[in-house]
Amino acid sequence: MRTYVGGHQAVSHDDFIELALGTPLELWLGVEGETTEEQAARLDAARDILASYPDLYDTVTRLAVETIQAHAPDLLNVIQLTGPGKPKRRKAVAA
Repeated sequence: MRTYVGGHQAVSHDDFIELALGTPLELWLGVEGETTEEQAARLDAARDILASYPDLYDTVTRLAVETIQAHAPDLLNVIQLTGPGKPKRRKAVAA
């Protein structure tokens, strides 16, 4: 079964993310072995995109939270397991 988003075929999770963002992931995450000049150009392009689409950060954050809630809800279910302060030590039991 093939999946198309906006006329583009998505074959991996990364494809879906790139289609949702409208930009390649490498723009935001970088690539291994990039030079300082390549990194500067990449970050400059990312700043230009964020300036053109000021809601992009909020949209991506919302998308990330919704994805985590849908696929790994326990990650957001945070409870305090111990009280504040130092962990309690067990008393030694005489044998």
